[in-house]
Amino acid sequence: MSTPDTFNSNAAAFFGGVKSALFSVFFLVIMGTYIGIGALAHDFGFASWWLALSTVMVWAAPAQVILISALGAGASLFEVALAVTLSAIRLFPMVVALLPLLRGEGTRLRDLLLPTHFTSVSMWVESLRLLPAMPQESRVAFCNGISVGYMGTAAVFGLVGYYLAAGLPPLLAGTLLFLTPMSFLISTARNAHMMVDRMALVFGLVLGPVLAAMHVELDLMWTGVVGGTLAYGVHRLREAAT
Repeated sequence: MSTPDTFNSNAAAFFGGVKSALFSVFFLVIMGTYIGIGALAHDFGFASWWLALSTVMVWAAPAQVILISALGAGASLFEVALAVTLSAIRLFPMVVALLPLLRGEGTRLRDLLLPTHFTSVSMWVESLRLLPAMPQESRVAFCNGISVGYMGTAAVFGLVGYYLAAGLPPLLAGTLLFLTPMSFLISTARNAHMMVDRMALVFGLVLGPVLAAMHVELDLMWTGVVGGTLAYGVHRLREAAT
């Protein structure tokens, strides 16, 4: 079988990307996260087909949590669209960093549309790690393969979580729901190397329950906006004081 840097066709590069996704650590993260998201969708009364469609269309676990929880809480479509859009803005710098690795002399604009939509934290990290070692002509297909592997994992285990929640006692269903915030928390804490990131995490952990207890609409979005702004403000004050 071809090694990741010696694919002899686009099809081989694509399936190499799928294999890389299924054998990466992000497979386990996505599996656990989307079991929780599936249980969340079931808890709010959404149909299984809607869950699968939203996974393909939104393709970002935090944005999908916002979508499900906001619609389930009765927020207006405008508020939901605004919250999901603001959440997706974080992916823009990842797209900007990834496209130079994919664009070659013969790369057409339409070849970059799928990787742009597919860009997520897991796909971005794996692509930056693996793409530089392979020829330019194999990169788009390999990147799409990674993304399809992750998206397929999300769709399958989202449905697993959905139907498990339908047949499990409330305590176990609640445990499934808890997988989503825990996976976000663990991955964020692991990647928080700078003090400003750690402060944002702490502010978010404090503000989230407070805003939820106060029944503030779109509490997840406001937790990120307020917590991130406070962390940035404290960071700038500390820099000015040194």
